[in-house]
Amino acid sequence: MATTKNTKGKDKTPPDPNALRVEVHPGDSPSEKLAALATDGALTAITLQAYAGGGKELGVTELLAAMRKAGDETVAGDMGRFERVLTHQFLTLDALFNNLAQRSGRQDSFKGIEVLMRLALKAQSQARATAETLALMKNPMPYIKQANIANGPQQVNNGTPASAGKTQCKPNELLEHQHGNTLDTRAQAAAGRADPAMATVEAKHRPTNTRG
Repeated sequence: MATTKNTKGKDKTPPDPNALRVEVHPGDSPSEKLAALATDGALTAITLQAYAGGGKELGVTELLAAMRKAGDETVAGDMGRFERVLTHQFLTLDALFNNLAQRSGRQDSFKGIEVLMRLALKAQSQARATAETLALMKNPMPYIKQANIANGPQQVNNGTPASAGKTQCKPNELLEHQHGNTLDTRAQAAAGRADPAMATVEAKHRPTNTRG
């Protein structure tokens, strides 16, 4: 429920704690004011009032002002309020775990022990998650940007990444060292005297009778 307040006159009626009071200046549109509040999350104050348990003394308008202050702190980077809230929740969840675990130990039936222990372990799990959230808020993990240090584009052959540089065959250093020339498979090697059996056959060793 939302009510508008005209700044020209003063209303002596006690304010309704369940009503959201909105100041409307001359020339303002009440509908536009309410639309801006609705899209800004102001109606969440009504939901928070219903579950906060503050009773009739907790007004929606005052609750909205406190919520906006908390939002401004978050925008400014001050997370102290949330750290305190999470700490309180952790202590409450830990108290729930202990209470349920102790009650399960006083049960006579296995069913009663099982139900209470299951609830106790759920509370313990939520307490652990809350503690981990607090740890991340106090010590956030650094964001590491991975740099691409590859020299040029990489190619993938048959699903296996190839190296960045081209593979070059090294010359036959042993061959160059011994003969001073690189290996040439097109040139015909001269017959050596070390193996006369492999020497070129001269005319006197050729057969005299040749078939035409």
